[in-house]
Amino acid sequence: MAGQRVLLLVGFLLSGVLLSEAAKILTISTMGGSHYLLLNRVSQILQEHGHNVTMLPQSENLLIPGRKSYQVIRMTKHFNSYIETALDGRDEFEGILKLMEIFGIQCHYLLSRKDIMDSLKNENFDLIFVEAFDFCSFLIAEKLVKPFVAILPTRLGSLEFGLPSPLSYVPVFHSLLTDHMDFWGRVKNLLMFFSFSRNQWDLLSTFDNTIKEHFPEGSRPVLSHLLLKAELWFVNSDFAFDFARPLLPNTVYVGGLMEKPIKPVPQDLENFIANFGDAGFVLVAFGSTLNTHQSQEVLKKMHSAFSHLPQGVIWKCQSSHWPKDVRLATNVKIVDWLPQSDLLAHPSIRLFVTHGGQNSVMEAIWHGVPMVGLPVNGDQHGNMVRVVAKNYGVSIQLNQVTADTLTLTLKQVIEDKRYKSAVAAASVILRSQPLSPTQRLVGWIDHILQTRGAAHLKPYAFQQPWHEQYLIDVFVFLLGLTLGTVWLCGKLLGVMARWLRGARKVKKT
Repeated sequence: MAGQRVLLLVGFLLSGVLLSEAAKILTISTMGGSHYLLLNRVSQILQEHGHNVTMLPQSENLLIPGRKSYQVIRMTKHFNSYIETALDGRDEFEGILKLMEIFGIQCHYLLSRKDIMDSLKNENFDLIFVEAFDFCSFLIAEKLVKPFVAILPTRLGSLEFGLPSPLSYVPVFHSLLTDHMDFWGRVKNLLMFFSFSRNQWDLLSTFDNTIKEHFPEGSRPVLSHLLLKAELWFVNSDFAFDFARPLLPNTVYVGGLMEKPIKPVPQDLENFIANFGDAGFVLVAFGSTLNTHQSQEVLKKMHSAFSHLPQGVIWKCQSSHWPKDVRLATNVKIVDWLPQSDLLAHPSIRLFVTHGGQNSVMEAIWHGVPMVGLPVNGDQHGNMVRVVAKNYGVSIQLNQVTADTLTLTLKQVIEDKRYKSAVAAASVILRSQPLSPTQRLVGWIDHILQTRGAAHLKPYAFQQPWHEQYLIDVFVFLLGLTLGTVWLCGKLLGVMARWLRGARKVKKT
């Protein structure tokens, strides 16, 4: 078995060895937070494996040291507005739609910057690597007339790009369903599919004005077609987390890509953990963006719950945002920053309290740590549906949390070993695959660079009109043939009936 795995690895990565020279790759990240961290990691991996990587980042303070980068207008204020809208309990899709409108304006600004666009064209990149949350990345690739690959920062389903999705067992994004649907679940999933399709059309249409302004009539791209044009789709997920579903050959799971070699935790944190001995500690972190948006009331409830635990609690929370009238419990330590992956790998960790973001959930599964989730927006609710369905943890609605219920939930997940066993088994699934996420990423990138594209991985369905793809013309033909046959048979029967009646009259006379 080990020999087969080595042969598979060598064969898959051989294309990278055969490449005569490093490729010039542009990575585009117009989002901050976890989106930037993912593209930063991709850029680092490709650079480490011999390619020349240039990153077009969100803003100057996020540049990768030693990389050539270009500054774009900042999005922090607008993105914070979206988070605040979601936390206020208003229509979340309305907030996303407003965010996309802002992205459309930013995209117009970027495409209008002749200095930036000319500089990118002069670089003559071999490949462009785009992050799929902001559709402007696809327009930049189209403007540069270069092949591109895309990475989906969430699990599958948040964006439609041609994958077969049987509605009987593939939950629609935001449906909060599992793959085990009863009759009414399938009814809900079908109705949610129509709503999702309409929403995606609305999101894509926010870039219509930008496309009209920057692409000549007659050669204006259609965003939904650009999604199908990607040579490869990398997905920041894995079947250890998501429900099994059909994929296409140009779709590659790379969940766990953020993992790096584990380092010792800082000494002050190690000393704090040591104070609690065998009881261990609980890690609390709400991502790179949501950390500053936890309300004072929620912070107080969470602190009250943590103070009743025998474990220590290491909590990523900005000290400037901490309620001034709350004195920290002796078992709680708040820090502005923490090495999340290193702490999740610590042998004394007992639980991870998270917002349910994709990167955080994948890191927890990688290290086999059970979770209690308090999802806020976006894909987080659906992520926690999967965590609960697979028995990796428990989810609580943030607007329904109380100190007592949170305390009971935390103790339940820590003391019930079924949660730890389930997520530990998932960790084995994630880690024991023949190729690591990094090897899959690099191997497939090298493959399409050597084959000059991935047309051989795309089904002909991408080129078919919808009536052919869904056999509407065949059904119409068969229906017409059936109706025509029935009509003809009816006519023949009528003729025969009249002939028989006529024959009987002749006999009587």
